[in-house]
Amino acid sequence: MEKIKLLIVDDHRILVGGLKKLFDNPEHVRVTGVAFTGKECRTILTKEIPDVILLDINLPDVSGIDLCKEIKTDYPAIKIVALSSFNEYAIVRRMMENGASGYVVKNAMPEEIMMSVEMVMQNDTFLCEEIDLLMRKRSQNPVWLTPREKELLKHIADGFTNTEIAEKMFLGVETINSYRKNLLLKVGAKNTAVLVKMALEEKLI
Repeated sequence: MEKIKLLIVDDHRILVGGLKKLFDNPEHVRVTGVAFTGKECRTILTKEIPDVILLDINLPDVSGIDLCKEIKTDYPAIKIVALSSFNEYAIVRRMMENGASGYVVKNAMPEEIMMSVEMVMQNDTFLCEEIDLLMRKRSQNPVWLTPREKELLKHIADGFTNTEIAEKMFLGVETINSYRKNLLLKVGAKNTAVLVKMALEEKLI
């Protein structure tokens, strides 16, 4: 069986050193490259295509969330495992929506990090234990919206502009803008289209 070709993209050199050591021993994984920035990652991909990328979300020159989407668009066959110190629902959700097959926090057990690479190669989704618990908890505790937030969400879903919504709710446009941003954060949606989709799926309106 051919070894899984792994590219590590992370700007924390000590962590990268630890990851390289971790994958030194397994018979079925080979680290083919290391990138400390998004730019270095792009350069490597023009020369060699890995099977799996361990991708840090917080890179110095680009958001890992955006880079994930870019890589999946240009190289759809590559599997991506997000490697992050963030354990927030909205960030995990965005990363998975952008094409990641796995999500592992940086303080996860070494076995979990190794397992994530193997499982995504089998077309499975992998969430480390901490993230799995977070996502389950969120699904069991749906978002609670105030009556005003529900009213705003309904107007957004009906396609009204901020100006029209401001008139309907007897509020200023800036206030509506602020409410709208808070609503996106609260629901964990990256834009209005996703917000409306989630609102309908989770029966928020």
